[in-house]
Amino acid sequence: MSHHIVDLTDVRFNYPDGTEALKGISFRTLHGESVGIAGANGMGKTTLLLNLSGQLIPTKGEISVGEVTLSKQTKQEIRKKVGVVFQRTDDQLFMPTVYEDVAFGPINLGLSEEKVKERVRTALEMVNCLHLINRPPHRLSEGQKRSVAIATVMAMDPDILIMDEPASNLDPKSRRQLINLLRGFKHTKIIASHDLDLILNVCERCIIIKDGQVAADGPAEEILSNENLLEDNSLELPLSRQYTRT
Repeated sequence: MSHHIVDLTDVRFNYPDGTEALKGISFRTLHGESVGIAGANGMGKTTLLLNLSGQLIPTKGEISVGEVTLSKQTKQEIRKKVGVVFQRTDDQLFMPTVYEDVAFGPINLGLSEEKVKERVRTALEMVNCLHLINRPPHRLSEGQKRSVAIATVMAMDPDILIMDEPASNLDPKSRRQLINLLRGFKHTKIIASHDLDLILNVCERCIIIKDGQVAADGPAEEILSNENLLEDNSLELPLSRQYTRT
């Protein structure tokens, strides 16, 4: 299933003000792989996700999703393959009802009304939120908003799921529900998060980004148990590992 494979080769990105956010990042994710992206603030994690999803185009280097190489001409095709859940759910939920938000993408794909309804119900059932179908998004809790935001992406039937800080602003119960939900997804997942325990729970692989470059890449258990490596990258051991050590 090559369409689930993501390849980055020497990816570089400069913002218009000259800021060099990505400085030659290379890695590959395989079908069904779950990859956590960790790093201190300002190291390039969000910029990396925006490039991976076709929201930005690399200044140099190459990103391929399956057989498609990202360019200005192919970015719309890439966006159909890669679903993104943004850090701020309010950036993703803007329609009067949950149904309309989840239906927005499938409608724009040109699907029939019946197919749109099927996609909406399937996506909401996947995140256990079908009972919210007629609710206005602004009346939902943060955990419910996060689940519905995921449903808006899943309704597009993407090959790759990308998430930026998915656990931000969630209470402990909602966070646990999110982790269980993500562990059940069979999609290829790339998740950027400061919540290193979430990465440990969801991802078998972890990549640390520092100053726009890959500082470490390996099994999540190994990377996130290496106290010296984490300290060198302005990170701390996941709380679960701190408790274990204590």
